[in-house]
Amino acid sequence: MDFGESVIEVSGLRRRYRQSGDEGFEAVRGVSFTVRRGELFALLGTNGAGKTSTVEVLEGLARPSEGRVRVLGHDPYEERRAVRPRIGVMLQEGGFPSDLTVAETVAMWAGCTTGARPAGEALGLVGLTARRDVRIKQLSGGERRRLDLALALLGRPEVLFLDEPTTGLDPEARHTTWELVRRLRDEGTTVLLTTHYLEEAEALADRLAIMREGRIVATGTPSEVIGGYPSRIRFAMPDGWFVGDLPPLAEMGVLRHEETGGRVELQTGELQRTLTGLLLWAREKNLELEGLDARTASLEQAFLAIAGATESSAAAEAPGALTGRNG
Repeated sequence: MDFGESVIEVSGLRRRYRQSGDEGFEAVRGVSFTVRRGELFALLGTNGAGKTSTVEVLEGLARPSEGRVRVLGHDPYEERRAVRPRIGVMLQEGGFPSDLTVAETVAMWAGCTTGARPAGEALGLVGLTARRDVRIKQLSGGERRRLDLALALLGRPEVLFLDEPTTGLDPEARHTTWELVRRLRDEGTTVLLTTHYLEEAEALADRLAIMREGRIVATGTPSEVIGGYPSRIRFAMPDGWFVGDLPPLAEMGVLRHEETGGRVELQTGELQRTLTGLLLWAREKNLELEGLDARTASLEQAFLAIAGATESSAAAEAPGALTGRNG
């Protein structure tokens, strides 16, 4: 996909929370990245990593302590009037009046939105047309999240901020939301996503960044971030056979192996080569490898290693992942 110019630019962003008389807590510590027009960029990290503190600055809800932030060429805090009509924001919680109906809530929001799309169109995008006359307090948690998204889309935003957009959704609704987000991206909307569903980030993101302790510690496409981690092959050894009976593991590209209760796990940086060697050996010996499962590394595997590690241990495990390239 070809992307246009950068529409989000973050350089040396720091954000501190101060109490009177002390230095306070620095939640964001020198973060830099860019997001290009028409790109879906995911910002990941454990709770307390600094994601929300970063996104609040981008949305114009807070002033940076240090650094430079531009959204659509403007300072989103100082030039809020220039930015706000062109962005859509889906917060983690909408906080709508519980006695209003869905339709009344959309109408109220549309009255505060420049160039709002028709309410029926917005509700149709998120599959809430049939619930238009239902009061907010009667909606399920997942339906409220879909309403949050409908309101974020009312103004046909050029830049869309999605904070945990599928929390509370069932699997079908989650995948429907993914398709909508993809369609918006394909139509030119720039999307910045935060999510704890790593499968979601892997499925949607063109690029992503992982934050830890207020810093970006890995960035790139999902495949680039995952690429520093080994693929895995799991199977059960047939009765009477042992790992030592396999061909030389190093010659098959195996980096390390584990054996627990008769089940073997091989970790490899060359999945095809290792799997081919294993299957040829099994055919030669006329053996069946029960429970054979081969898969590449996942974003979850990379995330857990990066986000939960210390700087030194993460760098030792996957030198290619801690690139220092902040977008």
